[in-house]
Amino acid sequence: MKILVTGAKGFIGKNLIAELKNRGFQEILIYTKDDDPALLENYAKECEFVFHLAGVNRPTHEAEFMEGNYGFTEKLLRLLEDFGNKAPIVAASSIQAKQDHPYGKSKKAMEDALFLHESKTGAKVYVYRLPNVFGKWSRPDYNSVVATYCHHIARNLPIYIHHAETELTLCYIDDVLDEFLNALKGSPAMQSPYCTVPLTYQISLGDLASLLESFKVNRENLHIANMEDGLTKKLYSTYVSFLPENQFAYDLQMHLDQRGSFTEFLRTPDRGQVSVNVSKPGITKGNHWHHSKNEKFLVVSGEGIIRFRKPDCTEIIEYHVSGERMQVVDIPAGYTHSIVNIGQTDLITVIWVNECFNPERPDTYYLEV
Repeated sequence: MKILVTGAKGFIGKNLIAELKNRGFQEILIYTKDDDPALLENYAKECEFVFHLAGVNRPTHEAEFMEGNYGFTEKLLRLLEDFGNKAPIVAASSIQAKQDHPYGKSKKAMEDALFLHESKTGAKVYVYRLPNVFGKWSRPDYNSVVATYCHHIARNLPIYIHHAETELTLCYIDDVLDEFLNALKGSPAMQSPYCTVPLTYQISLGDLASLLESFKVNRENLHIANMEDGLTKKLYSTYVSFLPENQFAYDLQMHLDQRGSFTEFLRTPDRGQVSVNVSKPGITKGNHWHHSKNEKFLVVSGEGIIRFRKPDCTEIIEYHVSGERMQVVDIPAGYTHSIVNIGQTDLITVIWVNECFNPERPDTYYLEV
């Protein structure tokens, strides 16, 4: 299938083209505002499906709204009609098309032209009135407030919240792509006469800013937000995509002594924390037990023995562990335990514990195995 994508260098266009390639589509006809108009004529003649994503959001002059949103659409449709091409069209409109301002009027005029084309030619037209779309590759100060806030927060630049209580309707780029590809297969979600992306999210401007700012702080306190919440998960992915390229890495605090090191890696509000323990050859660590706290040990390098004993028993249980064999060892509550490096290299263990360390209630009691 030959698929024409207008506005191919825009936020949605770049994501769509990448996903079409992921899905195996090879004949993608890419058109941007900088291309020769003669190219559009050739594409309008041969295309078998159209994703019409070209548009104007923030022009220099107000008249450019109508020219870029309605005028270009009219040109595209006229070419399709001249060639008798009844290729289906997915068009990206906006919820702003309901508003009585220049941008809204231009989007409404674009919609009307598309529906007229459908009635005249019989070509299927799928018009999506998209809300605020966010995700990777979006442009700050252009595509959405999410992009602007992510860009500024990641760079310690100020953000401006004029009305914190303003409610936003957000839609994630991957959900838009899924729905566009449903339309490509002829099965879009409909709210007649428009198509819709079923999955959207509501959040206030103030809450959005607070959540994005927490992602920045989390790199310092090692916390990970609740990824079970769909909006939080998608906003986090978007925020990380805006990190400056020289700031992908950040340091952790290593607790060093002659035995090796212990370093916290991640903390969660409800799923505990993850740490990395390094033991030098011949070193024993642990020799303590917990009332309720429990852990999982995973040795990823080196060779060791994990030993267990109930406080009121003499029997010692041993598990041999090695980086040559990926095996998780549960550390149940009520057993004093230790880990001994019996190899010639550092013993490196990834440790998960079911609760974050609280110095006021450590639940850790020294007792040799």
